[in-house]
Amino acid sequence: MFLEEYDVIVVGGGHAGCEAAAAAANMGSKTLLVTMNLQTIGQMSCNPAMGGIAKGQIVREIDALGGYSGIVTDRSAIQFKMLNKSKGPAMWSPRAQNDRLRFAEEWRLMLEATPNLDFYQEMVTEILIHNNQAVGVRTALGLEIKARAVVLTNGTFLNGLIHIGDKNFGGGRAGEKASTGITEQLSAIGFDAGRMKTGTPPRVDGRSLDYSQMIPQPGDDNPGRFSYLDTPALEKQRDCFMTYTSPEVHDLLREGFDRSPMFNGSIKSIGPRYCPSIEDKINRFKDKDRHQIFVEPEGWNTVEVYVNGFSTSLPEDVQFIALRSVAGFENVKFFRPGYAIEYDYFPPTQLQHTLETKLVDNLYFAGQINGTTGYEEAASQGLMAGINAHLKLRESEPFVLRRDEAYIGVLIDDLITKGTEEPYRMFTSRAEYRTLLRQDNADIRLTEKGYRLGLASGERLSKVERKVRESEALVSFFRSTSFDPAEVNPILEEVGSNTVSQADKLFKVFSRPSIGMHEMNRLSVVKEYLQEHKLGNEVLEQAEIEVKYAGYIEKEKANADKLQRLENVRIPEGFDYTQVKSLSFEAREKLGKIQPATISQASRISGISPSDISVLLVYLGR
Repeated sequence: MFLEEYDVIVVGGGHAGCEAAAAAANMGSKTLLVTMNLQTIGQMSCNPAMGGIAKGQIVREIDALGGYSGIVTDRSAIQFKMLNKSKGPAMWSPRAQNDRLRFAEEWRLMLEATPNLDFYQEMVTEILIHNNQAVGVRTALGLEIKARAVVLTNGTFLNGLIHIGDKNFGGGRAGEKASTGITEQLSAIGFDAGRMKTGTPPRVDGRSLDYSQMIPQPGDDNPGRFSYLDTPALEKQRDCFMTYTSPEVHDLLREGFDRSPMFNGSIKSIGPRYCPSIEDKINRFKDKDRHQIFVEPEGWNTVEVYVNGFSTSLPEDVQFIALRSVAGFENVKFFRPGYAIEYDYFPPTQLQHTLETKLVDNLYFAGQINGTTGYEEAASQGLMAGINAHLKLRESEPFVLRRDEAYIGVLIDDLITKGTEEPYRMFTSRAEYRTLLRQDNADIRLTEKGYRLGLASGERLSKVERKVRESEALVSFFRSTSFDPAEVNPILEEVGSNTVSQADKLFKVFSRPSIGMHEMNRLSVVKEYLQEHKLGNEVLEQAEIEVKYAGYIEKEKANADKLQRLENVRIPEGFDYTQVKSLSFEAREKLGKIQPATISQASRISGISPSDISVLLVYLGR
């Protein structure tokens, strides 16, 4: 039924599995994607949206490297918003609402059009391991499929247990069975495993809602897109809506707390701190008399609606009664209730930066199996695991992104260095170099790397090289060209900025917070340049950011260079920290367990002090 041996087998068809399979196959590895249900490839298990704070940057990075998530998102989008536009560009984050059915369909079609990629529908129950190396998988039917590397992307399916009130039953997602066997096998050979929890809100019939009582949440007037390629622009959009809970709703929900698996001890695992259930919000924030509810359509034509902000595992009758007291939901009809799900994960400190496990060679973990939450976090890990599985088989250098190169680098470094005991979600605050890691420059940061890997096309590289040339030329023009005070002062007065007494470079006046490209374009010398060169909006935005944030950008680059010097001080593999008596006991214990590859990584481990790092540097002869 199968090739004698695949290069890479990817287990799981969610966001991580899709990106892993696409990456390995596009780089030339003969790849097999095994999933329990081929009809749910690329399924949006929770909200029908991609991107958001820091997550949007990750999707842009995946796209710049040659992954598929940005293209799939653009092709299935029903609304686009750039969040945080009132803040600095390091905080700007793209977000799209998507047509759930189209999103999954686009993923399926793109994967089917990918050379070197085969598909098979069945449950994988065991990893075949020989001489401490993954050599394939065994399925529930007893089939053995051989491969040189295996990527596990099991999502919430490993021993998944769904909770609704005092009822619970096995399942990896509503209507789908759990996956068994893998946790037990890996635990038996020495892997640490744990349990996590996540949840999802009810889905309701949009025809039963009164939108006149809600606040419309339209998309941007000029909607953007995620992919740096010429994906279709959104010509029409669907509105989302916002409403609120109330003290009455909270009281109705509290009546079911004694039947809540969160409060009666049924759920023992930890849920996502930054996406709590409605009952958790009411319990933790007792001073709040209302919470936001976002009403999000599931697609262009369906009437199904996602009730964002009302994630819950309360009994279905309590969910229904309480939701009917929310403004606009008085006559709501349920498609399905919300639920919580517990599932197995493996603490990610057991991984290398490539996402290969330390215990078993050529075995990679990506997505929620590593303790993360979110489509975007999962997809980026899948991409990196697929890339590195292929490179390992070709005996090529591993592909690892630094913290100053990508949010993906921050994510993976956080996971394997610090670990996580609760579902990990990316935020801009986790990135110490977020001024460098903006959504607008992901193509500049990563496209060349994707091209060298064989993932990003020549077309992508040509586009980004042109963007760099044109934006650098424009910034150089602003640095070298002077303005006429008589022309610039009326504009400065209009925006409430101090006037100037003598001519100076355009760069200086453009650096002012109140002066944007619109104001600069009123100056004759700038207008003439822009008319001659006919620059696109991406180039204009890039140049404006480079001018306005030049000082911050240079400072972060200098800090990143200092960090990189420590990154170059490598620690020998298998280094015995017990021999370094000057290290604290905690340092010896944690360094021995995590086995950091570099001094820089060691410095980021919780509990490792600067004096511990100094001791290590001396011991290593530096």
